[in-house]
Amino acid sequence: AGGTGGGNGEEEENNYPSTARNSFSGSLSYSQIINQRLQLMFIADLVYQQGYLGLPFHRVYFDNGSMKAENLPDTRMKIPIGFRANYFLGDKVVLRSFYRYYKDDWGLSAHTVQLETSVKISPFFSFTPFYRYYTQSAVDYFGAKNAHKTTDQYYTSNYDLAKFNSNFYGAGFRISPPKGVFGIQRLNMLELRYGHYTRTNGMNSDIISLNLKFK
Repeated sequence: AGGTGGGNGEEEENNYPSTARNSFSGSLSYSQIINQRLQLMFIADLVYQQGYLGLPFHRVYFDNGSMKAENLPDTRMKIPIGFRANYFLGDKVVLRSFYRYYKDDWGLSAHTVQLETSVKISPFFSFTPFYRYYTQSAVDYFGAKNAHKTTDQYYTSNYDLAKFNSNFYGAGFRISPPKGVFGIQRLNMLELRYGHYTRTNGMNSDIISLNLKFK
């Protein structure tokens, strides 16, 4: 569907900005071994983006029925701060945890909590269940269909920038036999992971990943 006008309006509707997007980032991390079993790490990042930060294929429908591509500020400052802890529960079990707080100047704030356990069944086989919880607020410029006013300076209906919670859980296994996977000497490791992802705004997915290591 086109804009509300005729041919000239359609040309104006597709006249998207072409400013390049530049990203500048810095990262600081500090790790500490507390004892033989516990390791900690603190992570802080600073990301600054400049340029055309919208997505022209995301449409916004206004309260008067008109439609335009989303329009967002041309700068964005992101500040994520994280904490990671690994605990070695004997020789066969490793407990991994991760927490991150995120804040940006578009009004979005988020929390991420991840837990993972690696259980070594044998010297060559390990099992890894995991769980990740994520929650975020909406950016200041988000509105559902027909919610924005034409007088708004910035606007988006992209639900990736809306308020939602998500859950991601699953498990994986890893094998690294001394004679190679399936007897293939050059293939010395195989890892297969499955995860189920759910989001409160209606998105669901199943993810399967395969990792192979050759020597």
